[in-house]
Amino acid sequence: MSVDITIAVDAMGGDYGPGVTVPAVLELLERDPGIQIILVGLKEPIEAELAHRKAALTSRLRLHPASEMVAMDEPPAQALKKKKDSSMRVAIELVRDGVADCCVSAGNTGALMATARFILKMMPGIDRPAIATTLPTINGHVYVLDLGANVDCGPEHLHQFGLMGSILAAAVDGKERPTVGLLNIGHEAIKGSEVIKSAAELLRASPINFYGNVEGDDIYRGTVDVVVCDGFVGNVVLKTSEGLAWMLAQMLRREFKKNLLTRLAALMAMPVLNSFRKRADHRQYNGASLLGLKGVVVKSHGGADVYAFRHALQYAASEVRNQVLGRIESAAAQLEVSV
Repeated sequence: MSVDITIAVDAMGGDYGPGVTVPAVLELLERDPGIQIILVGLKEPIEAELAHRKAALTSRLRLHPASEMVAMDEPPAQALKKKKDSSMRVAIELVRDGVADCCVSAGNTGALMATARFILKMMPGIDRPAIATTLPTINGHVYVLDLGANVDCGPEHLHQFGLMGSILAAAVDGKERPTVGLLNIGHEAIKGSEVIKSAAELLRASPINFYGNVEGDDIYRGTVDVVVCDGFVGNVVLKTSEGLAWMLAQMLRREFKKNLLTRLAALMAMPVLNSFRKRADHRQYNGASLLGLKGVVVKSHGGADVYAFRHALQYAASEVRNQVLGRIESAAAQLEVSV
């Protein structure tokens, strides 16, 4: 199989840097012969990690040096203005220059968003980028956006998020007409803020398959394929979901460790528990798209381990292979003409 995708990886991003990004890249290269990787970052720590893993640079694994890195707590404006040779910025520039098809970073979210928007620019017809990712449902997964890029949104922004989310679900999951729901405090059209009510009207009048308003519990029921909300609400939803998953895992562990009888019960239930753990493991949903930019950029969780970061890389590759960028550009262009 010939190489069809090149991923620029911010090797220094995240809580663990090359200690996670390098082994995740090596795993992906072994699994997918159609991918090549450009590791972007400080030469010495990357080479040290490769040596530790008994790996070497090849025709499918290249190193592109960058002399700086963005700290996880660094103000976005400072990273944008003063870190012009950061691993994050250089990786994004490789996408802009056509050297790479996409970029993946576990670095500072604000800095990644600001830098990507500055370097790649917005698509015509889209006012703001949105962070989109998947959350597990009872029968699969749901796309949710925005997850924190835009705290305050107008109706037209939520409309654009619905359009991009619908295209993302259609392209990656192969669904002909994915259903789109607007997150609200009730299903009734009379409920919600004026922004939500106006957004619902725009979505209802658009060509997407608008289901209507959905509530928080609809997310995990799998009521719709895409859930639209502003970044403030979306970020709360995401962090609450992660906290709930952690709490349930801890509660189950404590209950099964109470006494000998519960330990035996845990042993008997191990196949079911392992299956449940695999389905509910948030690491397999790692990887959030920065939609609306003129390039594919995927944000990994800063605390991602090797398994989770590999999933972010795989997700980025799936976006490229399913031509998500081109599909959104086409729809956004039509949206701009209609406006």
